[in-house]
Amino acid sequence: MAQNAWQKSSFSGGLDHDDCIELAARQGLVLLRESDEPGTTVTTTATGLAALIRHIRLSR
Repeated sequence: MAQNAWQKSSFSGGLDHDDCIELAARQGLVLLRESDEPGTTVTTTATGLAALIRHIRLSR
């Protein structure tokens, strides 16, 4: 199985912070994980992730 190329979210407070959200793309899906819990992932679509981000922004 191919290894995921995880990328730190730009909203995670910069490169020096250990607590961040990381994303990876795989076969048309988006995977999310917290850097301090790399074994636990959430899988969604790009559309689903965009809807989540919109919801969070509107809830502020």
